[in-house]
Amino acid sequence: QVQLVESGGGLVQPGGSLRLSCAASGRAFSINAMGWYRQAPGKQRDLVAIITSGGSINYEDSVKGRFTISRDNAKNTVYLQMNSLKPEDTAVYYCKADIMSLTTRVNYRYWGQGTQVTVSS
Repeated sequence: QVQLVESGGGLVQPGGSLRLSCAASGRAFSINAMGWYRQAPGKQRDLVAIITSGGSINYEDSVKGRFTISRDNAKNTVYLQMNSLKPEDTAVYYCKADIMSLTTRVNYRYWGQGTQVTVSS
């Protein structure tokens, strides 16, 4: 069993910055891709950014140049640095991790509990 714990959301003014963190904990697992998704009220959950175990990165077009995803493999943690935030970035942000059990060699997908990001003056 693996748990993802997110932190770092909150209320920020337009143009401000926030940093989200997502830490994976558990026993005997290997993390493949980790990513951030967001879901605004009444909308579907969409990809924001993803980073593979090899360091390949993809961003959703609207966040390119403003958001930066990174990971610390030693800490099993992924980060999302969000700069120049806009009201349209307001959403619940979810961490996702594709994880392989080292005991069963089965792949699983885990989601964090979500953290609210509100951009408003």
